[in-house]
Amino acid sequence: MENKLKLYGFNNLTKALSFNIYDVCYAKTEREQQKYIAYIDEQYNSDRLVKILTNVSQMIGAEVLNISKQDYDPQGASVTLLLAEDAAIKRADSRLVLGHLDKSHVTAHTYPEYHPETCIATFRVDIDVETCGEITPLSTLDYLIGSFDSDIITLDYRVRGFTRDMSGKKLFIDHDITSIQDYIDAKILARYDAIDINVYQANLFHTNMLIKELDLQNYLFNVDANELPPQTRLVISSSLRREMIEIFSGRNIY
Repeated sequence: MENKLKLYGFNNLTKALSFNIYDVCYAKTEREQQKYIAYIDEQYNSDRLVKILTNVSQMIGAEVLNISKQDYDPQGASVTLLLAEDAAIKRADSRLVLGHLDKSHVTAHTYPEYHPETCIATFRVDIDVETCGEITPLSTLDYLIGSFDSDIITLDYRVRGFTRDMSGKKLFIDHDITSIQDYIDAKILARYDAIDINVYQANLFHTNMLIKELDLQNYLFNVDANELPPQTRLVISSSLRREMIEIFSGRNIY
């Protein structure tokens, strides 16, 4: 608290975190793929996403003003939470003054996907946390990663706008950061290969993460890996790794 910046007026900085994960599964038949999609759709429906985003809001010290959620047919879900900074909306006279406080929000969207010729089914979830003022979303990363089966993770963090200190000097960022990885627990990072693409002049930070170890059983749906021939296990593992590498790289390599 002693090192807290003293600002003139409200902190006008906008901090935006985009959290994108992929879960990959091997399902040989179209029926298995459809069962996997149905399973994922049930596990990550709008009610579950609301719980996750509500916890995120509490972690960053934000007040939830409004919740909008929707499940889609045949699959997928979307959730939006409108936020206000908790300390800012409570007034001594108990009256609520919103004004600019509705600039903060968190959203989640899910995208189950498969193609019958690849035997690979994927589940993607996009979570965006956008805040204004002193609220920062970086402290929620460990919780978000732990809330999903995360084989590939793409993270973007950007600080936009400016605020002023007491002397009137512009501040384009109000905290130190060299990498998004600095805000992820070391035990979690040890499970992934991670690369950064950062543009420090623009306060723009990007991190890609790819799971290191592949336990085949975790990627089979309704199939026991021990019952498969060694050569089959090798082929499936190679297919899964190829899929992950291409998603991680953002291009068709093979």
